[in-house]
Amino acid sequence: MRVNNPDYEIETRRVFDQAPFIRLLGAELVEFSPGSCRTNIALNENHKQQDGFVHAGVQATLADHSCGTAAATLIAKGQRVLTADFTINLLRPAQGDTLECEAKVIKQGKTLTVAEGEVYAVGNERKLVAKVTATLAIVNV
Repeated sequence: MRVNNPDYEIETRRVFDQAPFIRLLGAELVEFSPGSCRTNIALNENHKQQDGFVHAGVQATLADHSCGTAAATLIAKGQRVLTADFTINLLRPAQGDTLECEAKVIKQGKTLTVAEGEVYAVGNERKLVAKVTATLAIVNV
């Protein structure tokens, strides 16, 4: 992967830490490197749907923002990452204490970047619960 900003760590933290909705969900940036990141959410009752499973919207949001964060590690100063499209496959009901996401860029481009994210529910076991493919637009500000 080609890093286009020597201060990419600062931009990556900005992308993750300054998103109000991400803070509301309680998502945390665990680690990142050029083209990838790991995130998690300590789950509580507010993250669940009516039957006690983690809401699909929580899973989708964590995966989408994680893919965007992975892409943000590669952009130049004065650029931003915006989701253009994403597809989520919910593989099984998500239950546990923590939701984790591992995201990585699979195709870096000048105007569009493609990333993948895997979402895991962690309790007694760590189970893959969702898979995301995201297309991210690289825009100049």
